[in-house]
Amino acid sequence: MSVDQRTTSPAGAPSPEATVSAQVKLVIGVLLVASFVMILNETVMSVAIPNLMDEFAVTAATAQWLTTAFMLTMAVVIPTTGLILTRFSTRAVFIAAMSTFTVGTALAAVAPLFPVLVAARVIQASGTAVMLPLLITTVLTFVPISRRGRTMGLISIVIAVAPAVGPTFSGFILANLGWRWMFLTVLPIAAAAVILGAKLVKNITTPRAVPVDVLSIVLSAAAFGGLIFGLSSIGEATEGNAAISPAVPLVIGAAALTVFAWRQIRLQRDDAALLDLRPFRSRTFSVGIGMMLISMGALFGTLILLPIFLQNVMGLTALETGLVLLPGGLTMGLIAPFVGRLFDRVGPRPLVIPGSVVVASALGTMTLLSANSATWHVVAAHVMLSIGLGCLMTPLMTSALGSVEPSMYSHGSAIMNTLQQLAGGAGTALFITVMSTRTAAGVADGLGGVEAQAGGIHDAFLCGAALAVVAVAFSFLVRKPTTAGAEQVPAGVH
Repeated sequence: MSVDQRTTSPAGAPSPEATVSAQVKLVIGVLLVASFVMILNETVMSVAIPNLMDEFAVTAATAQWLTTAFMLTMAVVIPTTGLILTRFSTRAVFIAAMSTFTVGTALAAVAPLFPVLVAARVIQASGTAVMLPLLITTVLTFVPISRRGRTMGLISIVIAVAPAVGPTFSGFILANLGWRWMFLTVLPIAAAAVILGAKLVKNITTPRAVPVDVLSIVLSAAAFGGLIFGLSSIGEATEGNAAISPAVPLVIGAAALTVFAWRQIRLQRDDAALLDLRPFRSRTFSVGIGMMLISMGALFGTLILLPIFLQNVMGLTALETGLVLLPGGLTMGLIAPFVGRLFDRVGPRPLVIPGSVVVASALGTMTLLSANSATWHVVAAHVMLSIGLGCLMTPLMTSALGSVEPSMYSHGSAIMNTLQQLAGGAGTALFITVMSTRTAAGVADGLGGVEAQAGGIHDAFLCGAALAVVAVAFSFLVRKPTTAGAEQVPAGVH
């Protein structure tokens, strides 16, 4: 198909009226829906853990593998997506990723044994890991820079809102149907996306037969898998339930990451790196990624801590907890397109600076929550946090990736998504560790269980607020991308 994506002035400069063709919008729409459904599955299992423990007669530590296995698979597969998107056509990657996710969803819905359900989650994550980089690369390649902010705003809905509404979705399903319906409700949407995408998604890049460095793949799996596993185990270790010390996988992961980075720097001289690290040469990219890591850490840390507070301290049910968190998730989704349009007009800094201040203020407000707090206080604090994060996600993502040369789009996207997984694990580990340590100290001092845990959650939010203040300082370094190739948009699709 031909793509009339934008108009140009006689001198060749982009016109303010640059547009995106209807066909490209349709393709991006399919990718957005598919990505949202896939990312939603990353957090749906947390509320279902008690039900699954009874169903399969497993312990809480074992049941947590449904979430840990998903995160580990994402962390291992995402670094390879730059290579995948270079070697294979867009259409082939979409069909393979969406079909893999659909098969995993179907298997999860009928899983007779717990190991089968874990395997299904791994299959789901394998498809999910590829889809988001594919979506981002498509947008960077085909959407002109003058309209990129509003489109990336829609992607921020996928990245931030889908995980946020996951617990609400699963809480509603569990309150009215069995846990298998968490997968059965998603299955027809996934299957429809495969069929629709097979007809609509066209090839937007020309595949290149770049070499595959097997050692880099092994090092990547050990590095990111080890770090994610170690971070995920910290919470269990503080409670004395970890099978091995988190220090072991963390040290292995850190060592493997060092060797992995060294090897990529050598291989990228010949354009043979698994994960090309040259995007970090851009200061805008590095600052944007750094702030996104803090934002994602705050988001995932809050997502794990607020349900604990609402259920264990305030005594709410799982469904009530999901409903309390729903307004924040919806708020982030509603403001994302508007933030994207504002970015296109004013750039990142007027949004990022106030957004980071709001995030720090929201986390500070959460330190005031107690067992006697009104539910609307929690809703207001969460909505406030969501507004701040909504003002951060789109500008940071768009400015960071917009500063990367077009030939590095797939690698920049892979770097961002890989580090987001690490940030999510680090944020969760930080919040849980602070909470568990403070709770244990409170119990040792003679406090009641609820009172001690409330104190632990207070300290965790205080720590998060301190990190957010650091992000406020860095927000003044964010600037609009000035990459020479950022305005390059292909004339057609193959």
